[in-house]
Amino acid sequence: MEPISLILAALTAGAVAAAKDTAGTAVKDAYEGLKALIKKKFAEKGKTDDSDIVDKHEKKPDSEGVKTLLKEELLEAKIDRDAEVIKTAEELLKQLKPE
Repeated sequence: MEPISLILAALTAGAVAAAKDTAGTAVKDAYEGLKALIKKKFAEKGKTDDSDIVDKHEKKPDSEGVKTLLKEELLEAKIDRDAEVIKTAEELLKQLKPE
C-alpha cells in the first residue's frame, strides 16, 4: 500500500471507529495521536491552515471531496513521506484490525 493510501485509510478507519462507542481507548488514543502528529507536521511546514482539513475529515470521513482535499494537502506538505506519520498510521491500522 502506498504511504498516502495507508495514511488516508488509517485516518478514515480511525474516525469511523472513534465515533462509535465500541472503539476501545487504545484505538481512540492512537487515532488522536495520528491526528495530532499530522497537525504538528503541517505546522512545522508553515501550513497551520491546512490542519483544519484533518478536523473536517473527522466529521465527514466518507466524503470523497474532503478525502481528495486531505490527500492533496498531505501530498503538498510531503507528509506522506514522513516516517513517523507512516509508522503511526500503521500502528493505528494494526489496532483496528488485530490479527
